[in-house]
Amino acid sequence: MKHTEHHSRRSFAVVALSLVLTAAGCSREKKTEQPLTSTTEAAKPAVEKTVRIAVGTQDTTINCAAGGTLVRELKLLEKYLPKTGKYASTKFEVEWKNFTSGPPLTSEMLAGKLDMGVLGDFPSVLNGVAFQKAGKRSVYVSTLSGNVRGAGNGLVVPKDSPATKLADLKGKQISVPFGSAAHGMLLRAVNSLGWDPEKDVSLVSQSPEVGGTALKANKIDGHADFVPFAELFPFRGTSRKIYDGSSVNAPTSHGFIVSEEFTKEYPELVVAYLQATLEADKLLTAQPEKYSELIEKVSGVEAEVVYMFHGPLGIQTRDFTPKPEFRQGLKTAVETLKLLKKHDSELDIDKWIDERFIREAAKLSGRDFDERLKHYDPLPVTGNDARTNEALGDTKQIAQIWVKGEEKVRNYATPRSAFTALSELKAQNKAVRAVFVHDRNTGIKLLADQAYYVQKPDGSVAAFLLKEDATAWSKKEAGQLASYDSVQKGKT
Repeated sequence: MKHTEHHSRRSFAVVALSLVLTAAGCSREKKTEQPLTSTTEAAKPAVEKTVRIAVGTQDTTINCAAGGTLVRELKLLEKYLPKTGKYASTKFEVEWKNFTSGPPLTSEMLAGKLDMGVLGDFPSVLNGVAFQKAGKRSVYVSTLSGNVRGAGNGLVVPKDSPATKLADLKGKQISVPFGSAAHGMLLRAVNSLGWDPEKDVSLVSQSPEVGGTALKANKIDGHADFVPFAELFPFRGTSRKIYDGSSVNAPTSHGFIVSEEFTKEYPELVVAYLQATLEADKLLTAQPEKYSELIEKVSGVEAEVVYMFHGPLGIQTRDFTPKPEFRQGLKTAVETLKLLKKHDSELDIDKWIDERFIREAAKLSGRDFDERLKHYDPLPVTGNDARTNEALGDTKQIAQIWVKGEEKVRNYATPRSAFTALSELKAQNKAVRAVFVHDRNTGIKLLADQAYYVQKPDGSVAAFLLKEDATAWSKKEAGQLASYDSVQKGKT
């Protein structure tokens, strides 16, 4: 997802105007399904040989964890590799290589050094195009995670910046990894404000690492990025999030890409790998805190931030089905990258996506592919309010506290209940790792100390990502704007 940094200004006017493609409807081409060879070759005599399976992961892109990090760390692939039929005497050599961005992963796939890898939507498209130009073909076999509205991408500003919304950055310099999903989000956002991309804002390319350093040193006015940086930088105290990708309703996703050559020679191994990813998903669902800790140890991304994505009501939903919205997001990425002159080729998304392997893996894992295809809800919060024991209701009202030393995050029916509990915890000298609330309008999970609040006369509290949303709601509900510190005390 990251690209070589440079600071030359570029013209984005045509690009920005073209991004209305996102609103177009998506069609789905029907294909004649061919049976996988795993069902027809199982009885063939065993042949002694060694088969390499080389996988590219992106550990810091934490919403790909079920497709790479956990499969590797928990040795889940080995559990599902076939051991009978033509594989009875086969020795498997699994090779792993971690990347901090998509382009080098694609380069190694093209060179035959990798057989498969996890990539975001824009880098996935570039992968498909690169293979096509080389006279080869890659195959998109499964979605890993995503959000149909675009949550996960976001924009942050230096901690002490006076900006509270994107419109405040007019005439300022904003950096973003060019060609990434966050880049597409930013262009859509600029277009929605009616800005002239040449005159009203200066866009420069910076990787997350460079952007983070620039934010801390106040050398950039804003930085747009992909998972998990719009949450990670604020959690580390270097910036504030003022824009979320869900505001432009542009679907974003990550997927699992395999070279077509490998799918044809070893279709059973592709299915086996996808079975491993489905088990990783199941483990994350059952114990998000535990595996968030493991992901932190491997990636360096704090467990609290990992939980924001992988825990209940997470920012993005793990999803193995290529939903129509994700397909449309990939199609829009094709057009956007063409206009950015990242490529000049056509990539037929409906032909590039091959569902056969994930359908087979889902069937073997007892998962209903077609049912999941229709399912959009995030991982639900279960149980009752940890303080009052009342039932958890409106998901946009639910708040959570992760107490240091506790294995499970505590759930609360409302922010008010959570803040009352927070005061009790402080009185008990118990340290808190993180407090989470949800945006009253969008439901996006927020770090409580980064949110804007409205407190009504009855003491109830609503949280918002944007100050302008909080202001509008306060007028509508006869409430008052309140700070994080004051809502904990029940004061405005």
